[in-house]
This record gives sequence, C-alpha cells and structure tokens, in this order.
Amino acid sequence: MYDVIANLPVLSLIQEPAIPQLSSLRARPAIPIRILPMYSYVYFITNSNNTVLYVGVTSNLEKRVWEHKHNIVKSSFTYKYNCHKLVYYEAFGDIRYAIAREKQIKNWKRGWKNELIANKNPDWVDLSDSEWDCGSSPQ
Repeated sequence: MYDVIANLPVLSLIQEPAIPQLSSLRARPAIPIRILPMYSYVYFITNSNNTVLYVGVTSNLEKRVWEHKHNIVKSSFTYKYNCHKLVYYEAFGDIRYAIAREKQIKNWKRGWKNELIANKNPDWVDLSDSEWDCGSSPQ
C-alpha cells in the first residue's frame, strides 16, 4: 500500500501478542507509518594542512562532523591525525549505496581523491563552517 500524496510505502505496526494477565485490555489498532527518505553520507575529513585524508560514512553528517571536531573518540584516526575539516561529502538515499561508495573510494589512489575534492571544493575550505554551527551539540 502506498501513501497517495508522498508515493511512499505505508507500513502497519505489528502488534505484539497480549500478555496473559493483560489480555482483558483492548489492543491498540495498527497505526500506519510513513517511511520517510533518510540520507546517508560519504564524507572526507582532513587536517589543517590537507595532508591527511579520512573517508567515512554516516547517516547524520552534522553530528558526525561535530564529533570529529570535538574529539569525542580519543582512539580514533581523526583524533590522532588532527582531522577536523570537512572538505567533501556525497548524499545517498540508501545506506547500502553509501557504504559501497565509501569502500570504492577507500581503494582509490590519493590523487583521485584529491581530484574529486578539487572538482567540488577547489580551495579545500571547511564546508561545515558554512553549513552548521559546530560549536553547539547537534541533535
């Protein structure tokens, strides 16, 4: 069944079997849920000199960049190499495509990655500075 307005699939909640001592209570009716499109991202983070490049995948780019900038994971690659600058990202409608793209890019030569970044961001500016306020914690 599809939502006519958004042309998105509609699912019904599956009711759990009633607990014996609560079987006299009325079960709630199934509520239709609209599956909303959710984006996943492949992104590049670099250090201030653009000498180290980290390629990652996430479903919440703003939150993930904030985590990199605030060194939340002390044992991470980006913490060790001081990578805090978002220089490139791609959005995908399906996490599986984002993961496949990340794996593809991780096998590339550094020059190919540099070219990909330079085509969209020739000056290698921090894209998160213009996109979000990375000082406060994202939702």
